[in-house]
Amino acid sequence: MDHISIIIVHYNSDKDTLLCLESLQKIKAPSFKFSILVVDNGSLKNFKLPRALQAEQVEIIRSEANLGFTGGNNLGMSYAREKYQADYFLLLNNDTIVDENFLNELYKASKEVEKPGLLCPKIYFEKGREFQQNSYEKKDLGKVLWYAGGSIDWLNLSAFHRGVDELDRGQFDHQKVSEFATGCCVLIPRAVLETVGRLDKNYFLYFEDVDLSVRVKQAGFSLNFVPTSVIWHKNAGGSGGAGRPTSVYYQTRNRLFFAFKHGNLKVKKTALRLWFQKLIFGTKFEQKAAFDLVLGKMGKQALA
Repeated sequence: MDHISIIIVHYNSDKDTLLCLESLQKIKAPSFKFSILVVDNGSLKNFKLPRALQAEQVEIIRSEANLGFTGGNNLGMSYAREKYQADYFLLLNNDTIVDENFLNELYKASKEVEKPGLLCPKIYFEKGREFQQNSYEKKDLGKVLWYAGGSIDWLNLSAFHRGVDELDRGQFDHQKVSEFATGCCVLIPRAVLETVGRLDKNYFLYFEDVDLSVRVKQAGFSLNFVPTSVIWHKNAGGSGGAGRPTSVYYQTRNRLFFAFKHGNLKVKKTALRLWFQKLIFGTKFEQKAAFDLVLGKMGKQALA
């Protein structure tokens, strides 16, 4: 049987991680084995499992330093490959709740598509965490889309989720090919990582999933949206929320880095104009992002 290692990067957010693990206890795995690896990513206090969640397939890996989303997941994947000889890696945000069939649906899809590369589920906002709560009826909360596949807008140097903020009526269920796979929840066959490599540590946080998606696609693998697989997500929970300094800094710097790394000449000219705008007219953290980029200060940076 194939072995899937579920990797959850944890950082000072015990409540979210515990709720995620509780939901994972209920998943169905009729045709594969799985393990759950929690990467305690330099948290102030060592993360410990309560007795109710202690199980043979759940393991905590401690890193004394915060390695970011990229480093934490890379550590987890390396460990899973060595210990379990994992056939698949499932990267999962700790601020998610999963449906009991989500992993089985992703796994089945990986056997049905040609050259499976990255496979993502349908992701809803967690009930009560929608951007525009007052725009929906109460009965519709928990059914508002956060991700139904992704697209890359090269002209505007951005990647966006299909269907975000839309009530799910199945309108995206037929679009099963995606331009980028979100790192919030993505199933990755081992053969893919052996071909293209792991997450690029230059990013630390944000855009590393878009970068991986481009590399995977360039290598001839498919990027797939699997609408029968469902999870719920608290938006930007791991970075303190959208608009916070951490989000602003890494989104700005990494967006530009991605454009210069993968874009054609036209995209790079657009990136150069945006870099200049951020450096001269941006906020404090946008200016720092632009300045650090030109100095080659990638990975984790102090934001004080």
